[in-house]
Amino acid sequence: MKKLIIINGPNLNLLGKREPNIYGSLTFTEFMDEVKRKYPEVNLEYYQSNIEGELIDKLHDVGFNYDGIVLNAAAYTHTSVGLGDAIKAIETPVVEVHISNTFGREEFRHQSYISPNAKGVILGFGLQSYELAIQSFL
Repeated sequence: MKKLIIINGPNLNLLGKREPNIYGSLTFTEFMDEVKRKYPEVNLEYYQSNIEGELIDKLHDVGFNYDGIVLNAAAYTHTSVGLGDAIKAIETPVVEVHISNTFGREEFRHQSYISPNAKGVILGFGLQSYELAIQSFL
């Protein structure tokens, strides 16, 4: 059984409430329930933090004994050299995901410190971006 984790960064705990025109009306808990039903062959965990250091600590914690990490670092994608370095330092492959098409948004969102060290990048498909990332590990 594959062991995967979805790690979400800042403000993604507000999914379902935050800017539903961009992020949709489904909460992440509701989405996770659906995904776990769809992929019973996957041991799928979830972690979210609004704190950069906690995200780095989680990457260190899972980065040597999981089969894959699905990471939506949210705003830290565009600002955190530390997250990029953490991904470079671990062995577990990381797929960077974004709910929105970051290239269709503000200019500062076009830069990613995650992408250079990620296995791949999926963006712009709403919550389905996470499913596509999960499928990439199967």
